Amino acid sequence: MPLVTSKDMFKKAYEGKYAIGAFNVNNMEIIQGIVEAAVEEKSPIILQVSAGARKYARPIYLKKLVEAAIEDTDIPIVLHLDHGESFEICKACIDDGFTSVMIDGSKYPFEQNVELTKKVVDYAHERGVVVEAELGRLAGIEDAVKVSEKDAILTDPDEAVEFVERTGVDSLAIAIGTSHGAYKFKGEPKLDFERLEKISNMLPGFPIVLHGASSVPREFVDLCNKYGGQIPNAQGVPEDMLRKAASMGVCKINIDTDLRLAMTASVRKYMVENPSEFDPRKYLGPAREAIKQMVIHKIRNVLGSSGKA
Repeated sequence: MPLVTSKDMFKKAYEGKYAIGAFNVNNMEIIQGIVEAAVEEKSPIILQVSAGARKYARPIYLKKLVEAAIEDTDIPIVLHLDHGESFEICKACIDDGFTSVMIDGSKYPFEQNVELTKKVVDYAHERGVVVEAELGRLAGIEDAVKVSEKDAILTDPDEAVEFVERTGVDSLAIAIGTSHGAYKFKGEPKLDFERLEKISNMLPGFPIVLHGASSVPREFVDLCNKYGGQIPNAQGVPEDMLRKAASMGVCKINIDTDLRLAMTASVRKYMVENPSEFDPRKYLGPAREAIKQMVIHKIRNVLGSSGKA
């Protein structure tokens, strides 16, 4: 099955009150684990590539790995650029066969964000590619995204409506209290559902995106810490909150940190238990399985997308 865009995928998700998982990919084992989980759960998925992943794995290698994935399955798969910082990187990905790109102009003033997003939208739509943008700023650190807590800005509902109308963007990432990376809450975790509801009501039928939605399952944090290294004060967005958001117009939830924790925990455990082992297949095989099980868990318990392919 060829790559698809997220248009029909999001329409069904919005109507069905569930979300599509956008899983960040960096290498073969991660892609295989994600796709195997999606096939088993009969769930549509988005494979998304950050600027850091493109630099690490190189665009041509990632492209060919994704091509292998779509030849090996018949589930709907979107190939998406995560946090494109410029028109040039979005253009490069569109020209390279991506079916969806994100232009992140959230660090710019409103008018500059509108101008940049509109430029990407015009180029992408002429080529049948959909565009995600961001309005508001999430705190946290992940790949090239680094925003301090004092610089975080929640999305203004009125600005969201104007932004969508002026840019023609296909989906919008909003800030309602999540954070990039292993979320570190001060006090009780909470999302601004009142803000989300207002934006959803003002943009009926329009797909909302949540970034920084790591749940950080405790068992993987404990496993990482047990077998070396420490992940301090990691406390993710409770999964019931994410499931609630998926019923309120959030059609895409980004998942990255959870995958990193699952893979790292598996590798650390194997190497501690098998210190003389040096065959990468022996520790990357279980790591791939850990990715698969994490994705299955997310599809079933957070996204609600099982059986929607």
